[in-house]
Amino acid sequence: MKVDGKAFRTIWLSDDGWAVEIIDQTRLPHEFEIIRLETGIRAARAISDMEVRGAPLIGATAAYGMALAVREDASDAGVEDAHAVLLATRPTAVNLSWALDDMRALLLPLPVPDRMAAAYARAAQISDEDVAISRALGEFGAELIVRAAESKVASGKDGPVNILTHCNAGWLATVDWGTALAPIYVAFDEGIDVHVWVDETRPRNQGASLTAWELGRHGVAHTVIADNAGGHLMQHGEIDLCITGTDRTTRAGDVCNKIGTYLKALAAHDNNIPFYVALPQTTIDWTVSDGIREIPIEQRSAEEVTHISGRTDDGKIARVQLTPNGSAAANFAFDVTPARLITGLITDRGICDASEEGLLELFPEQK
Repeated sequence: MKVDGKAFRTIWLSDDGWAVEIIDQTRLPHEFEIIRLETGIRAARAISDMEVRGAPLIGATAAYGMALAVREDASDAGVEDAHAVLLATRPTAVNLSWALDDMRALLLPLPVPDRMAAAYARAAQISDEDVAISRALGEFGAELIVRAAESKVASGKDGPVNILTHCNAGWLATVDWGTALAPIYVAFDEGIDVHVWVDETRPRNQGASLTAWELGRHGVAHTVIADNAGGHLMQHGEIDLCITGTDRTTRAGDVCNKIGTYLKALAAHDNNIPFYVALPQTTIDWTVSDGIREIPIEQRSAEEVTHISGRTDDGKIARVQLTPNGSAAANFAFDVTPARLITGLITDRGICDASEEGLLELFPEQK
């Protein structure tokens, strides 16, 4: 995707061919800064501090983190230590463990002198594969938006296709294109009139800060709303469909996504609004069937709830406290939306029912 006319991915090798560069997402939307990662430990910090975020990008960053670590220590112990450090950064997104297990399985059988080159090559391949996957699911998902536009015309309604999304599942959450936003970008580029309702997504405000920023840079019409406004808009016919992303999807079709997704799905179900989830195949956890009971939910620092950063009227970036001194705060990062509330899953192999049967039709090798 493009930032002020220049094409960017969210992670790439620096000009020296070994260090890794990322966009610091904690500085957006007010500052666009690029960070250089030179060690596996620094890559781990980028994941845990959410300088990079989004399940697919976390996986790609972990893969490059393994490459950076192996550059320092390619021994068996070095590979295992890097795997353990990176795995401990975020517990919920399955792409993290998938990428790390993939890298370890590749590296350990190789002679030590061959490991660094293999690690960099595989990390690059994982990144390229993620771009292709995101583009493919974008093509499939765009068909839903085209049909929604045709349905509006047939029913005599004017205006764009109004889509609600939650958190950030755009190109900033992947290597490029995105998951939930990929269908929107594809449809927009094909000339479909679209408008996106952007949940602010407290407590970290990824919708207000990241989704709104990247939609604006690409020229897509959008409106930021408070998290609890979605149900009201659905009741008044202002939303045609919902598309969100997911950090982990069970084999039964439950999805674990940013806290608040479940409530949007409930409101959509009550108002007969289609609710779709877009996901790359790497986000499916085939070992888990019951998302509510089996997926670990990350609990992050209370300060993400009690404090907020933003730009003041005089242009300075400031961090302020929202709550009274002494008030406790809980910060559950994710919730689980049961498959019964999901209209369909948008994958890079097509769209299916949110069920084990639906997923296995697209991924028969998992039977």
